[in-house]
Amino acid sequence: MKKFVAMLLALVMCFSLMTACGDKTPSSSDPAETSSQPTESQPTAEPASYTYNSYTTALGNNWNPHTWETSADDAINSYITSPFCTMSILDSENGVYQWVYEMATEIIDVTAEHQDDLTKYGATLPEGQTADQVTSGYVYEIRLNPDAAWENGEPITADDYIYSMQQLLAPEMKNYRANLYIAGESALAGASKYFYANDEGMYVGYTTLYASLADAIAAGEVYIDCWGFWGAEGYTDADGNECPQYVSINDTTVYGESVGDAFSGADLYAGYGAYLEVGGGYESYAVVYQANEFMGASYDSVGCYKVDDYTIRYVNQTYIDINYFLTSCTSTWLVYEELYEAGKDTSGALVTTDYGTSPETTMAYGPYRIESMQEDKQIVFVQNENWYGYEEQADGSLKSYTNFLVDGETREQYKTTRVVIDVMEESAAKQAFLKGELTAWAPSAEELTTYATSDQLYKVDETYTMSFFFNTNVDALKTMDTSKGNTNSVVLSNENFRKAFSLSVDRAEYVTATPGYKAAYALMNNLYFYDVYNDPTSSYRNSDEAMQAVCNLYGIEYGEGKAYATLKEAYQSVTGYNLTEAKALMAQACQELVDAGLYTAGDPIHIRIGWAKGALESSDNNQIALMNKYINAAAEGSGFGTITLEGIGNISNRYADVPAGEYAIGYGAWGGAAFYPFRNLQVYCDPDQYDINEAACWDPKTETATLTVDGEEVTMTWQQWSNALIGTGPYASVDNKVKLAITAQLEEMYLEKYYRIPLCGTTACELLAYKVSYYTEDYNIMYDFGGLRLLDYNYSDAEWTDFVTSQGGQLSYE
Repeated sequence: MKKFVAMLLALVMCFSLMTACGDKTPSSSDPAETSSQPTESQPTAEPASYTYNSYTTALGNNWNPHTWETSADDAINSYITSPFCTMSILDSENGVYQWVYEMATEIIDVTAEHQDDLTKYGATLPEGQTADQVTSGYVYEIRLNPDAAWENGEPITADDYIYSMQQLLAPEMKNYRANLYIAGESALAGASKYFYANDEGMYVGYTTLYASLADAIAAGEVYIDCWGFWGAEGYTDADGNECPQYVSINDTTVYGESVGDAFSGADLYAGYGAYLEVGGGYESYAVVYQANEFMGASYDSVGCYKVDDYTIRYVNQTYIDINYFLTSCTSTWLVYEELYEAGKDTSGALVTTDYGTSPETTMAYGPYRIESMQEDKQIVFVQNENWYGYEEQADGSLKSYTNFLVDGETREQYKTTRVVIDVMEESAAKQAFLKGELTAWAPSAEELTTYATSDQLYKVDETYTMSFFFNTNVDALKTMDTSKGNTNSVVLSNENFRKAFSLSVDRAEYVTATPGYKAAYALMNNLYFYDVYNDPTSSYRNSDEAMQAVCNLYGIEYGEGKAYATLKEAYQSVTGYNLTEAKALMAQACQELVDAGLYTAGDPIHIRIGWAKGALESSDNNQIALMNKYINAAAEGSGFGTITLEGIGNISNRYADVPAGEYAIGYGAWGGAAFYPFRNLQVYCDPDQYDINEAACWDPKTETATLTVDGEEVTMTWQQWSNALIGTGPYASVDNKVKLAITAQLEEMYLEKYYRIPLCGTTACELLAYKVSYYTEDYNIMYDFGGLRLLDYNYSDAEWTDFVTSQGGQLSYE
């Protein structure tokens, strides 16, 4: 297949428009034949326009950088804002990237010159070091672009950034996106103090203050995060009382029908304490109340401050490498004060603002601005004439050229003059694309086969791995068998059953029922890099350590006298499918379950799977049918009765519903952080940072793992291991090869629990119109194909209209 091109989903990620490179027009469509050139006797034509027409099933409705939540919201921001810095092409032939500055002109590490900031703003220092010993990785100076302006022409200065950060962290607002600055690798020093300044105290995980849950209970009242435990946010009782987020472990109040169902059949004589006693991950919802020692803190405690009109300093809470700090600067927190203040509503418990919810409440500072928006119908972007990068031409058009060299030359950028995104269903999008009304279209799983050989079909990998995740707690499964529509789902408590399930899946066949996904055998795919800034070839998945982990997991041996001579050959042979072993494990699992009194041989098994947030489509049903075929093939002759897997759609939050005991299996994905795989295990092991999908399976706060690090055995809890390679963790500053070895061991050991079964990696598949071309066809995860910045057009709008007409108004891409 030809070189791949990245998927366009409403032009969401970093202007990642997708199109092919080079001339993709049919031989009968030479643009010169359809264009009209002015002659000396003709008046000068209007400047050419270049419109990118896209579609989405739902428009964003809140692109306030302080509160946005969905990818549709963020898609709007991707047009109307510019980051401090980003990545682009340096050498496309060899796949070399470069950092380029936009809203900043320079970002430098000034820790050595400003060690006093570490103490002033309470930065967390490496263990055993004092502020005067820390010389890098904490204080960064961002020198601002003096030409940057709002869409109304007003200059953007340091005061705008400081105002915006103060509002983002404002304790009276509790803005959602403050989470990026009060925790994590790029947490701002002192930010959490200010963010919680109005709280007398807060609920924190019991491990924050106590060594064990028993100690916490003995020391005082322990609470349960009821919203997380039951997914009960918004539930009310018969009198209309809303379920509080935190309730005493002795509380037996039932709020709402769904929560009542969850309570039924359970021993609640001791309230939530009964759940804590059985373990199974329930402990992760146990919290204690901690008084706030920083109550009343002001913004002066926050390490983001103005140096001069075009310089700000950012003090990180923990150590962060310059490249990872630059990555965090690929967006900003900037808002326009006048509109932000005008939109404030102080009538509720928290102050809110309507900033970024309509064209009228938005002030752009990127290469595009919102021209118009019709709710649930269409949004239109046009070039922002006050963006610093444009120059007005004699004919009134706006042109821009890179302020950096691409393949040794300055290139035209942002040639697109207009972007139109319409709301439409998938079936309507297909017809619009074939009529030349859309610039790109994503075929469904069923339609991919029709266009499999098309020159215009492109596909690239994404970081997300679709997996089954489980609730393996025996008591929770018994409850689901009596009141949640399952029959004998208790079999999932057996590890051999789950392992057999994994080995029964013919992933190569399974992905044919998906929208072009690829088979997956581990948590992370080949887009993850362990040292990408120093070595662009440092693929995590293709490292010896990560390949060995997968071979160990699936029992693939190599070497003299073995089926495979080398580790690489052994790894490349992995399919994840071994029906012979799966059948043996099923028989063993059946006997173990019968012996334990949990299952009667021959009885039927029915398990509901939390499959999708929306309604199930035909491709979903095809995937579910394959899963039923696989698991029953493995169970044949094992002693198990017929197994029925039922996929359930229209679920608001299947990720929370599985650990809460609504479903025994969930189907979903984790992804992201491709350039720092060392933090990946947090999503499975750190309930203080993430809502753990497998929370009902285990307690990573107390369960330990022993790893070999530099030849020595080291034992820590899983939560501690998941944080050991970042922030102030004990291995945060070690060589990346050591981090690589630790991560590979953790991945293997976690997968061996079969709390999660990887199935396939998502991909982005798309058909592209002949109208446009990317700068390069050589995909690189650092800069895609040059993105919207370097997108080129084979036709202007007028020329494209003529071409579509010449084809009878119907284009062929088969």
